[in-house]
Amino acid sequence: MAFMIAQRAFIKVYLITMVEQQRGYGYQMLEEMRQEFKNHGYSPPQSEIYRALHELVQEGVFYRTKKLKGNDPKVDFQEIVLYHFTSDGAEKAKLYKKQVKTDLDRCLGILNKAVKDNYS
Repeated sequence: MAFMIAQRAFIKVYLITMVEQQRGYGYQMLEEMRQEFKNHGYSPPQSEIYRALHELVQEGVFYRTKKLKGNDPKVDFQEIVLYHFTSDGAEKAKLYKKQVKTDLDRCLGILNKAVKDNYS
């Protein structure tokens, strides 16, 4: 068992939640996470976001679709990749989030103990 939760597991939980809420494509998710954690001094690396998305596709949680970013194909040439749950992906995601929640609770316990023991 790891001392703290792995960065990729942490990122995957957020990506799953974003797909649950139908909140965008890869780069948009990256920018949203960077904004959310900016005040905490954390900026998820782009490479980790895309590795996590790739793993979630390989694990059968997500599938990908492509579409043009804009609504006018005559002027909008940028293609984006959207992520969706596979037929059993939502259930797999729920189980994954449950496992990570256990790890997060353990990590919080360790961190809270460290603060209490060393800074009280």
